[in-house]
Amino acid sequence: MSFNKYHVNRPAGDIETHEVFLDTLSRKKDEELGFSEKKLEVKIKEKFIYSMAVFFLLLAGFMFARSFWLQVVDGKQYYALSQANKGRVNIIIPERGIIYDKNLQKLVLNAPAYDLVCDKTSLIQKENAEQQIATIAGIVKQESSAIETLVTESNQPKVLIASDIDQSVLLVLEAKKNDIPDCRIEKNTTRNYLFGSSFSHVLGHMGKISKNEFNQALNYAVNDNIGKDGLEKQYESYLRGTPGQSEIIKTAQGVYKGDTILSEPSQGHNLVLNIDANLQKLSYEALERSIKNIGAKRGAAVALDPRSGAVLAMVSYPSYDNNIFSKSISQKDFDALNLDPNQPFFNRAVGAKYPVGSTIKPFLASGALEEGIIDPAKKIYDPGYIIVRSQYDPSVTYKFAGVKPHGWVDMREALAVSSNIYFFTVGGGYEGQEGLGPTRIKKYLDMYGWEQKTGIDLPGEFKGFVPTAEWKKQTKNEPWWDGDTYNLSIGQSDLQVTPLQVAVGYAAIANGGTLYKPQIVQKIIDTSSGKPETIQEFAPEIAGTVNINQEYLQIIREGMREGVRRDYGSSVMLNDLPVAVAGKTGTAETNKAGIFNTWSSNFAPYDNPEIVFVTTIEGVPGLRSATLPVAHEVLQYYFAENRK
Repeated sequence: MSFNKYHVNRPAGDIETHEVFLDTLSRKKDEELGFSEKKLEVKIKEKFIYSMAVFFLLLAGFMFARSFWLQVVDGKQYYALSQANKGRVNIIIPERGIIYDKNLQKLVLNAPAYDLVCDKTSLIQKENAEQQIATIAGIVKQESSAIETLVTESNQPKVLIASDIDQSVLLVLEAKKNDIPDCRIEKNTTRNYLFGSSFSHVLGHMGKISKNEFNQALNYAVNDNIGKDGLEKQYESYLRGTPGQSEIIKTAQGVYKGDTILSEPSQGHNLVLNIDANLQKLSYEALERSIKNIGAKRGAAVALDPRSGAVLAMVSYPSYDNNIFSKSISQKDFDALNLDPNQPFFNRAVGAKYPVGSTIKPFLASGALEEGIIDPAKKIYDPGYIIVRSQYDPSVTYKFAGVKPHGWVDMREALAVSSNIYFFTVGGGYEGQEGLGPTRIKKYLDMYGWEQKTGIDLPGEFKGFVPTAEWKKQTKNEPWWDGDTYNLSIGQSDLQVTPLQVAVGYAAIANGGTLYKPQIVQKIIDTSSGKPETIQEFAPEIAGTVNINQEYLQIIREGMREGVRRDYGSSVMLNDLPVAVAGKTGTAETNKAGIFNTWSSNFAPYDNPEIVFVTTIEGVPGLRSATLPVAHEVLQYYFAENRK
């Protein structure tokens, strides 16, 4: 560019200070070099300088205005976009705590799993969203429309597309990750339950977090697993651990550059149970064998330590293998289990509602003794039935029968042979002998905790129920008849109690009147430091006291011991065990003729009880000892193992 046109004309000979002339020596040097080094500075016109100044001022003003617009007017929008391009905070799922039995035998382990998670916000803004979805659909073998619906209907920034991905699919996703930049594979853990069906109702299982759970929980990822049942649910806050955080770094163009760890996850705490894994497994197998042998379908068993309330074993049949939830279970397989009329997901030990049959008799006897309505040595004649006349029409009579005649029996003998006639008499009164009546029967059953939850550390416990005249009037619009009292006296009528509540009541008889809260977990430990550290230990917790004279409780125990020791006893099958056992059987009628629910309630050793074992089997055809074989096998094993 030539600036000659801006040259300022001056008179000839007028020399300015900025003009430089070379001397003679310099000229000679120029001639030697072949070119001139002389320089001449030309003065620029002031008009041009002003013009350039105005141009640069306008340019600076435009740039300031544009900067103001970007930073102030559109600042929030671009800040959000820049943050999105920079990275997103991602939850690092922690390693879940381990569960051990009382002998520190592992009951569950963790295994690695991988999920495909997509960023909804980024994905739906991309022009190639359909192409990405089609690519994903082809890899994970799903319909594109299903994935598109999943993404668009999600109200979360991240969407779980596929979980527990197979290794073969995982390899393809890794190879195709550049084709689906808005999706990533995230590491997770899945559970491996080592004892399957025998422990499933106690341990429960894990499952993908639902929408409701995700909205209510804190610090969970959309692909997180959460406890759905059993101890996995009850102790979720302990087993879960503390999640970590990472930031996903991307370029301004959205290209993934890596992760930055913001905080490391902390492993969950471990549970140590009061349950012996081998006793649990044997209890389940013994119950299963007996149920199959007699052609029944359902049952439950509970073993407690009467000295503390510790749960030594708890099983429900039928069960399910909780490992099926460690991988994605198909809807067909889930429906087959969920719609099974035998309800394998249902924990009968804590949730089933049963009439208890003759299992009620020791509790009724303790109430009769405490109320002073009968001497335990008094004998009542048992011809096998009683005849009751209608109070409104003496010509109308009702017959209440026992299983068979037992002749003259006192309280101990009545407990041993399970005389219905004796307990009809002390429960409802007969031929001059005062009975407890429905109000006092309820009083003592409530004293043993049959109308309240035991407080066991498991979800799904049922609160028992003892019928009353007021309840019957309100719900059935019928009066309470003497027949209702007689039926209640032998554990029939509308009485509903769980096997666990029966076991807690018998534990109180065995230990002298203390109701303990049943506890499955013994303690919670932390092993993150390399050595076990106890976080919380559960001491025995007294839930109540049975206000029955110790002398009377001893009479009840003696009657139960006679039921095992005597040839005529209803639990004589247990008499060959290595320790002295006390027992009481029960048989409850159902709404099907000839079909019964059977019970066996036992404690041992008789002089210093350390285990209470209660078993019930539903739908037993005919009158038979369905539960006693289970009790025999379990108690035989328990004392053989604990006497080594």
